[in-house]
Amino acid sequence: MNAEQLGNTRASYDRVAADYARAIYDELAGKPFDRAVLDRFAERLRGRGVACDMGCGPGQIARYLADRGLAVVGVDLSPGMLAQAAALNPDIPFRQGNMLALDEPDGAWAGIAAFYSIIHIPPADLVAALTELRRVLMPDGLLLLAFHIGDTVVPLEEWWGQAVAVDFWFYQPEQMRAALAAAGYVVEEVTEREPYAPEVEHQSRRAYVIARKL
Repeated sequence: MNAEQLGNTRASYDRVAADYARAIYDELAGKPFDRAVLDRFAERLRGRGVACDMGCGPGQIARYLADRGLAVVGVDLSPGMLAQAAALNPDIPFRQGNMLALDEPDGAWAGIAAFYSIIHIPPADLVAALTELRRVLMPDGLLLLAFHIGDTVVPLEEWWGQAVAVDFWFYQPEQMRAALAAAGYVVEEVTEREPYAPEVEHQSRRAYVIARKL
């Protein structure tokens, strides 16, 4: 992910941060499958250390995990998104970060939930991003990924009436399995689901992967 792509992604999310938060923050109320995945993730991590909501946006995943007893931190590339997250969740710490080069020590977190943040990483950088996430996980730490299933990239130029320049990469579960293995994880669980109704989300199949740091 070159500097231009990184800057465009950050600026795009900054422009739509308020609209995004209004549209997305309560999304888990209508997504029982996602809640069940997060519940299993939280159950395994409770009492083990800090969990990170990577690419946290307005912090809805961080909120859900914190309400289930986890110590949580949120990380996002976009200062605009972080401002929304902090306003909505004043009891949770949020900070800026790039998943390809995190300003965190080795083994900082017991778990990472990356819900639809890996979708902004191009295939050429996928193993590098997963390797960096592995670096900041404790031994036996857990990584939970959620992503769109497919073999395409969707470039977005307009979002909630704002001009943006952001790419959404779709991945096949087997492609993600291979990348995780190359980055030093063991994949423990892969589940898929059909999309919810159009008023709930974009109409794509979804994959959820739980992997453990070797």
